[in-house]
Amino acid sequence: GGMPCIRALRIPVATVVAMVADGMTTQEIVGELPDLEPDDVAEALHYAAEALRERELPIRHTA
Repeated sequence: GGMPCIRALRIPVATVVAMVADGMTTQEIVGELPDLEPDDVAEALHYAAEALRERELPIRHTA
C-alpha cells in the first residue's frame, strides 16, 4: 500500500509531478531533490500518465 515512490528513495511520485506542474525544470527538481536523477523525473511523469490513462478525471479550467 501507500503512495507510489521513486525507487527506494521514498520521494512520492506526486511530489515530483507537482513540481513539474509548478513549472520547475528537471534540473531545478534534481537540484532541490539531489537524490534524484534526471531520468527519475521522466519516469515519474510516465508513471503518472499510465496511472491516469484508465481513469476519467475532471479538469478544472480557470477563467
